[in-house]
Amino acid sequence: MDHINLGFFNIKNPYNKTIKKVNVSGVSGDSIHSIVFWSKNYDAFIKARAGEKLNQPGFNIYFNFTINSESALLEPNLPSLKKRLEQLDKLSSIFGPEKISWRFDPICFYQSRNKGPGKNNLSDFAMIAQTVSNLGIKKCVTSFFDNYTKIQRRLKFLSPKNHQAVFFIDPSMDKKKQVIHRMEKHLATAGITLYLCCEKELFSNLDADTMVQQNSCIDGNLLKTLFRGHPEIKRDYGQRSKQGCKCTKSIDIGSYDAHPCFHNCLFCYANPQIDTFIQKTNIQ
Repeated sequence: MDHINLGFFNIKNPYNKTIKKVNVSGVSGDSIHSIVFWSKNYDAFIKARAGEKLNQPGFNIYFNFTINSESALLEPNLPSLKKRLEQLDKLSSIFGPEKISWRFDPICFYQSRNKGPGKNNLSDFAMIAQTVSNLGIKKCVTSFFDNYTKIQRRLKFLSPKNHQAVFFIDPSMDKKKQVIHRMEKHLATAGITLYLCCEKELFSNLDADTMVQQNSCIDGNLLKTLFRGHPEIKRDYGQRSKQGCKCTKSIDIGSYDAHPCFHNCLFCYANPQIDTFIQKTNIQ
């Protein structure tokens, strides 16, 4: 909000560290059409009335809100599921359900000890879906856990540190199809459409009569429908297009350096500070 008031953002390229200035003095219909937010926890946003302050000068805003089943193991530092659903209710009542995409992401299959019983994080899915449906939100986005190398190193570090060992499992394609079709069927009864994020291979293997769609987290055509005007609608091929990403072009103004994330989700691949924090915490 400070930089909105200043009229610009300085964006640092994470690879070559060059700085690019992005002007935001113009609003809808000028230089900026929409601002799209991602979060698992909108508490600070709501308390600061940031959305209302952005709407006043004419900024259009859209929300991607990740709400997974409650798990102190996988997502240890999030508010309770009850509080997150209250946040969803608040955003929906203020800005409208059509401007919110619910993400149940990622779907995780795992064992809490080597060769122990298989588990997953789908336990609260039906309850969350019912709440989402009651609010009038029509979109659910999901994908399966990706076992990045940095996550493997993290789990290897945590295993001997008196931490509950976790071994993530990559389900077979048939298992993934079963899960997605069950989710699709359940959501359809609630008037919600299921979308897959960067799951091109899985999408191509779904049954021919499926209504599941491939997702665009940044969807210029949807933003045009919601807010009119002339947003960018060209594909962003710099994203994971080979994996099925359908996003349109945008500018990422997020910064973990400026705004550290303290949720410390076990499967996180994005936050560059998470492993430093975990190692420091477990050494002390």
